[in-house]
Formats: sequence, structure tokens, C-alpha cells
Amino acid sequence: MKIKHLIEKSVIRLTRYMSLRSKIVLFYSLIVFIPTVLLAVGAGYLALHIVRANYMLTIKEAVRQSAQSIEFRKQSYDLLAIRTATDGELISRLSRDYADMEEQLMTVQYVDRSFLFTSKYLPGIEDFRIYHSNGTLVQDGGLLWKPENRMLSGITEKVWYENNLHSPGNLNWSNALDDKTRLVVSHKIINTYGNIYGVVYLLLNYNVVFSESFEHPFEGAGELFIVDENGNIIASTDPGEIGDRLASTPLKEYWDKPGAMGSPSNGKLLITQKINSEWTVAALVHLNRLEEQSTRILYTVGWGIAFFLLLSIFLITTVIKNVIWRIRKLGVRMNDVSNGDFEVTVKNRDNDELGEIEILFNSMSNRLGRLVKEHTQAIIQEREQSFKALQAQINPHFIYNSLSLIRWRAMDMQDELQVRTIDALTTFYRIALNNRVNVTKIRDELEHLKAYVEIQKLRYPDLVHVEWQVKTEVLDLYTIKLLLQPIVENSYLHGNITKRKDAFIQISIQQVEDTVQFFIFDNGKGIPAEKLEAIRAGTHTGTSNGFGMNNIRERLNLYFGLEGHFSIDSIEGEWTSVSIRIPVCEIRPELKRGDE
Repeated sequence: MKIKHLIEKSVIRLTRYMSLRSKIVLFYSLIVFIPTVLLAVGAGYLALHIVRANYMLTIKEAVRQSAQSIEFRKQSYDLLAIRTATDGELISRLSRDYADMEEQLMTVQYVDRSFLFTSKYLPGIEDFRIYHSNGTLVQDGGLLWKPENRMLSGITEKVWYENNLHSPGNLNWSNALDDKTRLVVSHKIINTYGNIYGVVYLLLNYNVVFSESFEHPFEGAGELFIVDENGNIIASTDPGEIGDRLASTPLKEYWDKPGAMGSPSNGKLLITQKINSEWTVAALVHLNRLEEQSTRILYTVGWGIAFFLLLSIFLITTVIKNVIWRIRKLGVRMNDVSNGDFEVTVKNRDNDELGEIEILFNSMSNRLGRLVKEHTQAIIQEREQSFKALQAQINPHFIYNSLSLIRWRAMDMQDELQVRTIDALTTFYRIALNNRVNVTKIRDELEHLKAYVEIQKLRYPDLVHVEWQVKTEVLDLYTIKLLLQPIVENSYLHGNITKRKDAFIQISIQQVEDTVQFFIFDNGKGIPAEKLEAIRAGTHTGTSNGFGMNNIRERLNLYFGLEGHFSIDSIEGEWTSVSIRIPVCEIRPELKRGDE
């Protein structure tokens, strides 16, 4: 952290006398432009090597996928020949001696029934035959054949048959001698004891089986070959090399050093991939295409970097001009504010940090103007408030003195009802006229409410029953003053509770978890639905400002914010209930700030 602070101090000290524009240009040059140019040179050479490596990996992967495709196709035809040659029933019928024509006919029918549609299983099969040397079994010229002197793929059937009988492997692939676009697949028909009873012959169309993989491999940037275990070229991009020996083709020059990372020769590189059948898939890649691609990418990267550097210079210059202009505009407006003009504003169209400062400046200037105006009005109202405060002190004393005088006169006259009335009024006005206290304990609020109820009982004796449900643990908690009395007063003034039969008011105060809940219920005449909705919305403008409810709701919000809850419910002609919920306050609550 110390090194960081030292570096920051050094940078600030070195750029202290530079303008903001010069600082941004300097830092842009040191942090962006110069490093980008240096990195671009190194990145160009690195990109060239990466492109070469990726190109070789791509070619190697293409060779691997081509080898997999070739092996899959070969295995399909191998499986067909093997399944035919290892058919147990076929071997049994070829190995037996036939005494009459009926048995031979049954064998011919079995072969036709079992293998007639074999040529339809896979594409490219032009001929399918089963050759045998059983002297007691006929040849039908369809599927069953005997080796004779007829020509078969460039040689006689007998020579071909003998070559296959003496070949080291059971399965053989070769090119037709008379047509290199044809492939011959053969498999010995042999039992588990090694006795040979015939050979399966498949003639394949090269263009159908392998041509697709060998037409323009690697997008024309190379050649593809299949070399069998005997060094014969089974397939090639150049049709003229199909069937030739590897040693007699130009491929031999590169064959001595194969491998994905072999040494290039004459601008070409040989990559080989062996498959399970001892075949080798070889790709002769032309590196001149790689060089062209590498050069093209290098130039593209170079021009791209140059373009974006020039674009970044243009953009940073534009941003600098905009920032400097907006800062100067803010300075001019601040000077106007310092001269007493609080109605100035700065147009804001951007959402960046300067935009936030512009918004804050507009808010500050408006608020300063409002505060100055409010301060001027406060000075004017201060003298009026002083006079009103003097009146507020005189009026309660006058009322208390008058009530005290009336009480002594009532006691002299031994009028107990009048004494009770005066005591209730004294208690009621002691809290109601105390303008210096807005928060009181629930005990005192309850005493004030009971004084009001006592006055109403004296006024309407035995007409309204009041039920009190107050938990003792809430008495020493705090609430706002004059919270309950206006609600009960509404029951008398607007609910016409005194005109209801069996009229009653229920007052409940209890603590529920961390809240205190007040509930007042009366069975007065209720409130009409439209008026009830207006009271809930705070828009009722009737007598006493919506039954006095708006005042209570506003004071709850001032002292308790969102934790103060007020709700009213009613059914016209039946009842009205008011529910109030405030947080438990063991200490005197204070006014909430506007953002709380």
C-alpha cells in the first residue's frame, strides 16, 4: 500500500501543472498507444506461428476424420463379406456331397433366398458372387459360381480363385486390373477347422465408395491417399495413381519421414493416420496455401490494429472536448450561483459521472433557492409564532383557573355530578392543551381518553357501554398524543352511537411481538362505502377532514414511517372499526427524516 501511495503522489506531483486535456493525452499515449504499437509487432509474429500451428492441427484433425470415415465405410463392406463367408448353413451346403439334382436345387434356392438381396444392403455393390469348387454342386450363373477360364476383373476366374486360396489373409481388398475405378473385395469361405470351401466376391464402384472423400480434399490444398499393408495405393486424389505401387509414385519421396510435425519437403508435408485394417490414410499438404493464409492474416491484423488505433485517437479526442466543455459550463453556472442566481440549470443528456454531477448541481441550485426562500419566510413567521406561543401559554392557564374556580363553587354546593364533570374536563384539557408535548406514554393517552369517555357518560348517561381491554405491559410504552380520542369522538359525533339500541364501544390495546396494536370498535351507523374509500385514500374533504383520520395517518407516518399502520373498516348501518399498529417504543420516538 505504501508503494501504491508513493506512485500516486509522484504521478500527481509530475502532472500538477498540466491541463486536464494534456493529462488525458499523456496517459493515453503511455498506457494505450505506445504499448499497443509494441504489442502489435510482437503479436504479429506470434499470430503467424499460432496460425501455422492451428493450420497443422486443423489438417491433422481433417485427416483423422477422413480416416474414421474411410474405416467406417470399409468396415461396412468387410462385415458384409464376413457375414456371408461365415454363414454356417452356407458352409455346410458347400462342403457336402450331392447325390441328386433335388438336393442341389434346394441349395441353390437357399443361396438365392439368403443372399440374393445382399448387393442391395450397401451402395456401390455392382456384382456379388459365391465361388466354390464342389464338384457335385452346380453353378447357376446367379450367385453360385465355379472358377473357370472366364475373365474376372482383368484375370481369369481360376487365377483369381487360386490367388485368394493362397493369400495369407481371409479378407482381401484390391483394385480391378481391367478398371481402376472398380474395387474387389474377397473373403475365404472357411470352417472352424480351416477347410476352405469357396470365396466370396464383391465388385465395388470406387466412385461411390471412396470418391467423395478424395475430391478436392482440404479445399484443394493437398492430396489424399489410401495405402494398404502391401504398399498398394487403393485410393488417391489422382485417379491415375489408383492401383499403383507406392514405390512407383511421387508419394514415395515423402513417405520416409511421415508424421504430423515431419519436416516439409518441396513445400509439402506428409501426414499419415493408420486405421485398424492395416491401411494407412496419407495426406500430402501443400504449405504454400498456409503461407498465403498466414500473410493474409498478418496484413489483416496489422491494418485492423492501425484502424482501431486511429479510431481510438479520434474517439478520445472527441471525449476530451466534451468533458472539458461540460466542466467549463459547470464552472460558469457555479459562478452564477455564487452571485445569487439560484434559478440557473445545466442541460443534461448523458448518464456518465459528469451527468450525475450536472443532475446534482441542478438539484443543489433548486434546493438552495428553495432554502433561501424558506429562510426568508421563516424570519417573517418567527414573530407571528412568538405571539401565538404567548397566546398558547395564556389560554390553558385561564381555562385551568376558571375550571378550578367552578370546581370550588360546586364543592361548596355539594354537587358531585358537577365535580366529576369538572375533574374530567381538567384531565382532558391538561393533555389536549399541552402544546409542548407531541409524544406521550400510553398510560397518559389512556387517561386522556377515559376523561373524554367520562364526559360523554355524564352527557349521555347509560346510553353507551364502553368496554376496556388494555394489557398492563403496554402502559409505559410511548405513542403519539391524541391518537385514540378523535376516533372515539367520531363514534359519538358521526356514528350516532347514542341513538343505537344496546350501543357499545370496544377499546383494545395489546402488544403483539414487537408491535403495539390499538383497536376501536363501535356499533354505530357505520360509514357509506364511497365515503369509506375516500377516507382510506385520504381524499375525503367532509367535516373534520374525513372524520379526523387523515391527521392521525399523517402523524403516524411522521413518527413511525412505514412501521406505523392505520386501517379503517365499516359496514353502513352496522358497525365501524379502526385498527392502528405502531412499533414498541420504550423510549420517546423522534420525528422521522423524509428519506427514512
